Amino acid sequence: MIKPRLFLCALLAASAPVAAQDMLIIAHRGASAERPEHTLAAYELAIDQGADYIEPDLVATKDLVLVSRHENELSGTTDVATREEFEDRRRDKTIDGQKVAGWFAEDFTLAELRTLRAKERIPSLRPANARYDGLYQVPTLAEIVKLVRAKEAATGKRIGLYPELKHPEFLLQEAGIDMVDLLLRDLRELGISAADPVFVQSFEVGPLQRLKQRSDVKLVQLVAPLGGPADEPAMNYAEMVTPTGLAEVAKYADAVGAHIALVLTPDGSPTALVADAKAAGLDVHAWTIRPENDFLPAMLRSGDDPKGRGCGDVKLAALLKAAGVAGVFSDGALKGRSCP
Repeated sequence: MIKPRLFLCALLAASAPVAAQDMLIIAHRGASAERPEHTLAAYELAIDQGADYIEPDLVATKDLVLVSRHENELSGTTDVATREEFEDRRRDKTIDGQKVAGWFAEDFTLAELRTLRAKERIPSLRPANARYDGLYQVPTLAEIVKLVRAKEAATGKRIGLYPELKHPEFLLQEAGIDMVDLLLRDLRELGISAADPVFVQSFEVGPLQRLKQRSDVKLVQLVAPLGGPADEPAMNYAEMVTPTGLAEVAKYADAVGAHIALVLTPDGSPTALVADAKAAGLDVHAWTIRPENDFLPAMLRSGDDPKGRGCGDVKLAALLKAAGVAGVFSDGALKGRSCP
């Protein structure tokens, strides 16, 4: 239950405008509150809005090209379900213990994937984004890096990459696709090294440990309020965010990417996670700030419309800054915005 008085006190204690903060702003799937997620248009807009990092979720094609989709299942974010030529590709798969029906990136070549077009994943909450349905292709990691370098040249600002490896254990066991190998190949071919602003994240443990052995790029262990890593059935995230668990994470990772509910209590005050992580030598990056009322705590909503927007996302960012997080994932612009 939210305690309004404590929540408002926390807001007052965290009232510094986001523009003045040194907290990293990580564009979650690009500016996904303004454009269909994981498109070059979404990434470019996020860069223009001042994001420090853009976050591509990575899946793999049948011919071993890394592309950006939120999930390897394609029907939620592309028009594949309307394409008669691909009807026979529909499959039922069990991914990380969940049965999923649809069309999967690993069953398509890049050339086939190129014929698809992106669409808005949650049009009921983001109807304006649906205006862009059908305009954009699924981008490759190489194309995203090319965009970043073009924007760096144009602006003189360094722009970081924050890729997530999606379902690496499933793809390795079921499709023989090694996401770690593919990522290291692409980073090498694209000339990206640990000297560049790059974080690699995963909800799984093994891929990060393998990357630690083979690369010097910064690594982030993602954790959620429930469940555990798909590749380590005996582990759970609740234990991983204890002081003992964080000490183990620190052996291979540089930061923890934590759900906001693990960082803030319902009244807006900080949990012990940030302090415990810092004691273990880890930063905390919190996910995910979204501007729509439907995603905000009740005390930060503006009106009753689930898709309505106000200043709640900026105030939530201020709370997270006050809690000591080093970065936040956000679906919309935060830098340069302040609220009364």
